[in-house]
Amino acid sequence: MILIVECVIGIILFTLIVVPMTAKNPLGMIDDYPPAIHQKCVELGIVENAKRRLKVKDVIRKLLTILVLISVTVVVMIFINQAKSFSEGFWDTFAIWCSITWFDALFIDCIWFCHSKKIQIPGTEGMKEYKDYLFHNKQSCIGTLLGIPASAVVGSLLLY
Repeated sequence: MILIVECVIGIILFTLIVVPMTAKNPLGMIDDYPPAIHQKCVELGIVENAKRRLKVKDVIRKLLTILVLISVTVVVMIFINQAKSFSEGFWDTFAIWCSITWFDALFIDCIWFCHSKKIQIPGTEGMKEYKDYLFHNKQSCIGTLLGIPASAVVGSLLLY
């Protein structure tokens, strides 16, 4: 039961961060848009060339976010889940990770992103790529795979 509550809390927190950020400034999330939309924004001069998408400050910000998330997850696994082994920490973390990843794919991406005009960037309105469900599901498969090393890190930290 605790794990289900943690999954729901993770989904709510993720949604409260991503949806307002994307609705307020769709260009802030341009790296998560389908490649054709990103390329159209480059052609329109709205964003820089796609080859220079990751900047040093973006990498630092993402690394800090990962460190905070792993730290919080370790604390949750120890004090709430009472996880005492690699296996317990790994599987609980992976379950939370997958629930957030697939909620993002199915609800935020395939329902909200694919159907909301609020996140369409001026000059790209009407592009069929906004309704590219396969793109979002492929990204979520990649996201699920990325959860394996993240969950392994959490599980490993429980051994100390």
